[in-house]
Amino acid sequence: MKDVLRTTGFYFDEVEIGARFETRSRTVTEADLVGFCNLMWMTESLFTDTEHARDGAAAHGRVVPGVMVYAMAEGLLTHTMEGTGLAFLHADFSVKGPTFVGDTIHVEVEIIEARLTSRPGRGLVRSRNRVLKADGSECIVYEPLRMLRQLNATQ
Repeated sequence: MKDVLRTTGFYFDEVEIGARFETRSRTVTEADLVGFCNLMWMTESLFTDTEHARDGAAAHGRVVPGVMVYAMAEGLLTHTMEGTGLAFLHADFSVKGPTFVGDTIHVEVEIIEARLTSRPGRGLVRSRNRVLKADGSECIVYEPLRMLRQLNATQ
C-alpha cells in the first residue's frame, strides 16, 4: 500500500526511548483566553482585568494562565494518542516563562521512558514535553506518564 492514512496514535510497540518529534504550531488568541477563563471560572484579575494587566506583570500584553498553555499543548498532542491512549497517570510540571495572547506555541517531545505493565497489552511511556514559543523560548516543561495500548500484545 502506498502512503496509508494513519488514523491512530502511537502504540506502545512503536515508541522508542530517545525518539523525538515536534507538533504543529498554534497561536494563542484573545478568544482562547476569554473562553478558557470563563469555562474554568478563573477570575484572577491578572487574566480578566485589562486595567490590572496594564499595571502589573503583564506589561508585554495579556498574560495567559500556565494551565491553559498546558491544556493547549495537550491538544496539540491528542492525535499521537488517538485510539491508543489508555490513561494519563502523572506529570511533573514547571512554568518556565510567561505566555501572552498572540504568542505562537508548539511542543517538542522526547521519549524518556518506556516499559511494559504487569498486565498484557499495555505499556507505560514517559515523555519530556517542552512547550516553546516561536522565538524558541520555553513556556512550560512537563513530563507526563501515560499508558498506551500495545499493538502486538499476546494476551
